[in-house]
Amino acid sequence: MADPTYKAGIVGLGFIGGADQISGDALGQRVEDLDGTHQKALSNHPRVELVAGSSRDAGRRERFAERTGAVVYDDWRRMLDEETLDIVSIATYTPVHAEITVACADRGIRAVYCEKPVASTMAQADSMLQACERAGTLLTFNHNLRFHTTYRRLRDHIANGGLGELTSVSVQWPTGRLGNVGTHMFDAIQMVTGRPVMAVSGLLDEAGKPDCRGDTFRDPGGWGMLRLEGGLMVSVDAADYARVPPRIRFNGTEGRALTSGHAIDLEYWGGDRREHWAADYSEGTGMDRAVREIVDWLDDGTPFPYAAGEAVRTLEAIIAFHASHRRGTWVELPLKGPDRDFVLHSG
Repeated sequence: MADPTYKAGIVGLGFIGGADQISGDALGQRVEDLDGTHQKALSNHPRVELVAGSSRDAGRRERFAERTGAVVYDDWRRMLDEETLDIVSIATYTPVHAEITVACADRGIRAVYCEKPVASTMAQADSMLQACERAGTLLTFNHNLRFHTTYRRLRDHIANGGLGELTSVSVQWPTGRLGNVGTHMFDAIQMVTGRPVMAVSGLLDEAGKPDCRGDTFRDPGGWGMLRLEGGLMVSVDAADYARVPPRIRFNGTEGRALTSGHAIDLEYWGGDRREHWAADYSEGTGMDRAVREIVDWLDDGTPFPYAAGEAVRTLEAIIAFHASHRRGTWVELPLKGPDRDFVLHSG
């Protein structure tokens, strides 16, 4: 019996969703520099048929149809109603992630592959988790570092005592944007260490850097500390106009690991041993791997390696950063009271 083919659709046909370079030009970025796009990752899998896409923008619809031959819709609701889909990628702005995810679950879509950050509020994030749990829908998010071989190798190396006992972590990146960029960094730290964020102390950068997605959004960077489970401390340096390379450093009693993109350098304290783990694209991009693992889950329920609740914890840490700035105190997770009502204005 032949292996099944799965039908997929994309909601949001811009830069990351539809591999649309005209949309990328508006952001000052190149599609070819991305670690994959939803359109390419779905199309690259031999057993996924990309059959539909939706966008409010007529130009994006036209260009997507020309690139893929897929049917296009001006309303995602019509696409869900008229197409029989197994996988839906959600590549829209953050404020509508929850509405679309819940609608997919309610319609019996088996897998939802959503952009980050998860949602604008904790209530929205909770509604996504609950709807997908009720429906038996796989929900995952495009925190692409989760799917890279080198980061998984480092996770296993640390878990096996390769750096000794972890003593601290530091993270830096040059663009601010806690919601859009910090989400990758915070999520990767939790994945590699195996420890969730338990408390946050943050100071936002109030430089007022314009958001590339428009005046509706404001996504500042900042400086601060994360306290992980077990008391492991993470220092955060992410000013809006910083001029530093994006790096995460994991320090242990036996050595340290420093990330550089998808490559990792290890140094051991004896001084006579160093390792370089080159970025491995032999199996495609992080998004290609995510789609492969979605298909594995669809095939036979192969355990998916990334629980959606972990992504929600990352969102919670970002919201806690904002709450800490407002209150001038450490903020404990899980969030409680008014902090749960905070709206993240991230695109």
